[in-house]
Amino acid sequence: MASISQLDQISFLNGHAPYTLAGYARFREIIDSDGAIPARLKALFASVAAIDRRYPDLARRELTRGATLGLTLREVTAGMIVLASLRGEGAATEFAGIVAEIFSRPAAPTAEPAGDVAPGEAEANFRSYFGTIPAPLAQLIRLVPAAADAYYLMRRGSIDANPISAKDGELLLLAILAAGYSPMAATHVRGARNAGATDEEIAEAVLCAVPSAGIAAWMGVGAMLEPAGAEAGT
Repeated sequence: MASISQLDQISFLNGHAPYTLAGYARFREIIDSDGAIPARLKALFASVAAIDRRYPDLARRELTRGATLGLTLREVTAGMIVLASLRGEGAATEFAGIVAEIFSRPAAPTAEPAGDVAPGEAEANFRSYFGTIPAPLAQLIRLVPAAADAYYLMRRGSIDANPISAKDGELLLLAILAAGYSPMAATHVRGARNAGATDEEIAEAVLCAVPSAGIAAWMGVGAMLEPAGAEAGT
């Protein structure tokens, strides 16, 4: 299908920047086609990354492309879930508004209540996932334990109870974190690998942030994919 890129519609770029346009077109080929990740999911990742960067028109174009590729409303809901946890109410509701424009909405299902968090449950989950208690979470447990439980529940929603797989949920998180040049990406590179993602899948997820965040999105994460032993030449 034709790329949704609008860079080639800028007359000055057409007249003066053939290399820029050619390079961007190649990025778009990766994002727009099936590869290590299906194109419909890459459209979702690119759309959510665009919301992170506050580019709703780009998010709308990406999500429309995803719908033509067979992206389902259930899969799109994963974007709202991850945005709610990672970027808050404003980003999630902005994305939900775009979703409502593009997808017909059946009656929403009624979910069972998540239930209470048992004493120590959040801390055990953090240790299991992170390998230790990260300093910010250790202070949250110490100072506002109810907020630590809240973080735990939203983290579970983003990964463990996501409508897409845990692996794809991690890849979606990575696309957003790459778009925001976040150091938290390292945690979710590890999380994606632990969930079964290949480095090729991780790379394509990160590249979904390029339309909204440029090649700097890759530069912030790419070094994290260096194979073990590469520095020693093995």
